[in-house]
Amino acid sequence: MRFTPYTRLIAAAAFAVMPAAHAADVTGAGATFPYPVYAKWAEAYKQKTGVGMNYQSIGSGGGIKQIRAKTVDFGASDAPLKPEVLDKDAMIQFPMVMGGVVPVVNLQGVKPGQIRLDGASLADIYLGKISKWNDARLTSLNPGVKLPDQAITVVHRSDGSGTTFIFTNYLMKVSNEWKDKVGNNTSVSWPAANSTGGKGNEGVASFVQRIKGSIGYVEYAYAKQNKLTYALLKNREGVFVSPSDKTFQAAAAGADWKEARGFYEILTDEPGKESWPITGATFILMHKVQKDPARAKAALAFFDWAYKNGDKMALELDYIPMPDSVVKLVQDEWKSQLKDASGKSIWQ
Repeated sequence: MRFTPYTRLIAAAAFAVMPAAHAADVTGAGATFPYPVYAKWAEAYKQKTGVGMNYQSIGSGGGIKQIRAKTVDFGASDAPLKPEVLDKDAMIQFPMVMGGVVPVVNLQGVKPGQIRLDGASLADIYLGKISKWNDARLTSLNPGVKLPDQAITVVHRSDGSGTTFIFTNYLMKVSNEWKDKVGNNTSVSWPAANSTGGKGNEGVASFVQRIKGSIGYVEYAYAKQNKLTYALLKNREGVFVSPSDKTFQAAAAGADWKEARGFYEILTDEPGKESWPITGATFILMHKVQKDPARAKAALAFFDWAYKNGDKMALELDYIPMPDSVVKLVQDEWKSQLKDASGKSIWQ
């Protein structure tokens, strides 16, 4: 399946037409990063339990807004909220799955994994300092690859995006100029003059497919599903690595979820010769006090099922399931933090 803005709307509508009378149906909104795996889980869960999930793939910024407004049962964001923000909003967050953000290009004659980039050159492309594909810095990284005398069109997200948060977090770590001039957020002011914005991972993928000489960044499942040409990246150990479940897992191996208050953990530029440099988790947001405990419990039942039964489906899409030890931490958080209006825990 190709994830385009059109197919995303069709899929969201398909979830939305589930019978309204079914009280246990779950509603959520947010990150496009995990949409492929959430859609796959939702379909399997519906077949298994009869319970549907209406997930709006609208970007992390939109998901945070909707959960704050209490218009959905859960929000989803790839940009974790800091513990003090969670406390202010009286919410919890927990990681659902991990994956990788990958640079993708549209260059005639260049195959997936054939072009190499390092962090500094990627930052300078997005800063607009490297504006042509045959720039000496790019040709020196790619001996034997014929790079054209062609302008680079930078494609970025136009909406508030956790994928952008992960991507700019990486750029901030590898480029002091990026850190000083642009920074790290779900939405930034993009400095490159020759640039365009797409909505969602789907929108970025669609633009890169259409614009010759373009470069963008998407969650890896979108690169695979749309057969986009991805780049190898030089990690902090100096090794050029390919995006895969193996390299995402290597980057996630050092995460200390137990000591991360509010599960605030960022996995970019991690050590390890096999580590993919732009790896991240995607998170679920829920209010601590639930006015409708039955709906909240239905949402938790879906997440519990996904933790226990969704690993194979996640791996097929090159996402990394959360380790059992982290799932145990998450479920302990559900028991201690999610309560009904009387203060009773809503999870067993």
